[in-house]
Amino acid sequence: MQVESYKMITIEDLIEKISSYHPSPDVSLLRRAYRFSHEAHYSQKRREGTPYIGHPLSVASILADMHMDTTTIVSGLLHDTVEDAGTDLREIEELFGSEVAFLVDSLTKLGRIRFRTKEEAQAENFRKMFLAMAEDIRVILIKFADRLHNMRTLQHLPPGKQRRIARETLEIYAPLANRLGIGWMRIEFEDLSFKYLMPDVYEGLLKKVALRREEQEGYINEVAEQLKERLRAQEIPGEVTGRVKHLYGIYRKMQSRKVPFDQIYDVLGLRIITDTKTHCYGIMGIIHSLWTPVPGRFKDYIALPKSNMYQSLHTSVIGPKGQRVEFQIRTREMHRIAEEGIAAHWIYKENGRVPRKDTRHIKWLRDIIQSQKDLGDAREFLEVVKGEVVPEVVYVFTPRGEIKELPAESTPVDFAYSIHTEVGHRCVGAKVNGRIVPLRYHLQSGDTVEIITSPAHGPSKDWLKFVVTQRAKSRIKHWIKTEERKQSLELGNRILETEFRKRGLSPGLLKSPEMEEIAGSFSMKSTEDLIISVGYGKVSAHQVANRLQPGRKEEEELPLKRHVRKEAEVKGISIKGIDNILYHTARCCYPVPGDPLVGFVTRGKGVTIHRRDCPNLERLAVDDARLVEVDWVSGGDATSTTKLFIETMDRPGMLANLSTLISSMNVNITHLEASSTQDRRAHFTFLLEVNDRAQLVRLTQKIASTEGVLRVRR
Repeated sequence: MQVESYKMITIEDLIEKISSYHPSPDVSLLRRAYRFSHEAHYSQKRREGTPYIGHPLSVASILADMHMDTTTIVSGLLHDTVEDAGTDLREIEELFGSEVAFLVDSLTKLGRIRFRTKEEAQAENFRKMFLAMAEDIRVILIKFADRLHNMRTLQHLPPGKQRRIARETLEIYAPLANRLGIGWMRIEFEDLSFKYLMPDVYEGLLKKVALRREEQEGYINEVAEQLKERLRAQEIPGEVTGRVKHLYGIYRKMQSRKVPFDQIYDVLGLRIITDTKTHCYGIMGIIHSLWTPVPGRFKDYIALPKSNMYQSLHTSVIGPKGQRVEFQIRTREMHRIAEEGIAAHWIYKENGRVPRKDTRHIKWLRDIIQSQKDLGDAREFLEVVKGEVVPEVVYVFTPRGEIKELPAESTPVDFAYSIHTEVGHRCVGAKVNGRIVPLRYHLQSGDTVEIITSPAHGPSKDWLKFVVTQRAKSRIKHWIKTEERKQSLELGNRILETEFRKRGLSPGLLKSPEMEEIAGSFSMKSTEDLIISVGYGKVSAHQVANRLQPGRKEEEELPLKRHVRKEAEVKGISIKGIDNILYHTARCCYPVPGDPLVGFVTRGKGVTIHRRDCPNLERLAVDDARLVEVDWVSGGDATSTTKLFIETMDRPGMLANLSTLISSMNVNITHLEASSTQDRRAHFTFLLEVNDRAQLVRLTQKIASTEGVLRVRR
């Protein structure tokens, strides 16, 4: 692990470091940026009491370690001047140019905007950063350097803040560094996060690895010498070095295999760096001729590079004394890319944006940003990004032989959406290696996948239970949301037309200017939004109709207790021996006129009216003194609210059929909830306004006899 010395770096140290790889850096620009940053942060100190300027200098130094261009390093020196020192961004643009100003602005948090929660603010800041990163990758490289220095000095913060920053680093920055191919930084992010999130486990593992290294160093040297001798005999150039796996990688392997440290045998390994691809494969052949390869442990990332540009051959063998040894074989250029990733493309470059040939390495991010209009908010966007930087992947082929990289445990549905949104939407089946497989099948590296589509098909909600790519999840959710909106619009129109006819109103009023005004009175943007809300059950049809008939406005829905008392003035409830008492009907059983009733006296709340067969009465009956006799008083034409549960086969049009049937019985729907199960059943819960029990019985019988309905109950 690279850890910076406690001694604060100076501008002279920085210039010397840049000059070691850059033939002619703009020293005057670097000094000017340093002086500007020093003055901006002059009175500020870090938590540990050191001058704040040490932080931007350290960030610039990390960027120099990555061999970044001068523009990036200058931006690193200035990255906190706007956010923490109140500098005007226009001043930075005037003094250092628009490119530096863009990079600094992209790293400045959205401090002037108020957010409801810290999580929302964090998500919005990440969204801003990722949008800028898609335009100029150096945004994230500077942010990486900033976060790395903060992680290296995390010991100075309170424990709670240490854990929060460490978790964020482990969940976002480490996998993102991995996705961009910056191997050394991903390792340091993971190990530092591990240290603060699980300090006891970290310290214990640190000691065990040190002991294992001491025990096995001689063994690894022996294996290395045998290989070097064979390479010399074959006249193949190769630099053989031992390496120790990083702590968090070992811990993750222990967790995934569910074994203790003593059963992790490949803590130490060997890396061979040679000059050509041909020699890489030749060295692998030599290794396999010397020792027995472990089946299933050979991976060819040279022929099939990872999306982050990583290339190498991996193999494990049973070495001398029966111990397992892992080898990595690569060329020097492959090794440079493995360590530096996308940052390697900025070495010695002074020309601004990411070269066009490099944009393919962040295509996944561009795809997310392209589809962000479908995402609800910044938090959902952040979850999508997290899902796209997972390190474990599988490599599968299209029927034409094109390679697709997908997260581990991806399914044919994930594959279909990776091809095109419409292919995903129309997917009805899949063939893997020539045979039909379930859509839940987990793809394996090397599979050839063929998607079977149908133009009349659409996604299923059940797919959300097994797809793993965020692209598939967001596309499916967006399709379902669009379809539900379409169905709710159709249903809302039907319900309102039925209610209007009952009131003697013309259905043509649905397209009238008055409806626009009524939509506004419900705080909705358009008539369509109002109709959809009726379809969803958020607004009742008679609320809308009442507002179209000003003379009946006083009959609009009121809070539950007042509404029930309004009904009672017409229908009436007689409570034996009690006059002028507050009462309301129970929501557990929703009694209607004609139901046998009983009242329960609730202290301070009057009487709650239940059906006599209400299951809750068994619990309440322990106090018989609080039960009172209740009966309906007939008269009037008011309605009562009741709840109906319906289970059906899950098939298209079922909800529309039920809604039409209910409306045809002159029953108003005030609310509905719908869900489906894995065994293709649909559950509907309706809140209805009925005249009496007789009408409800007739309705229940009609619904029960409808094709596809399995059961109906109150």
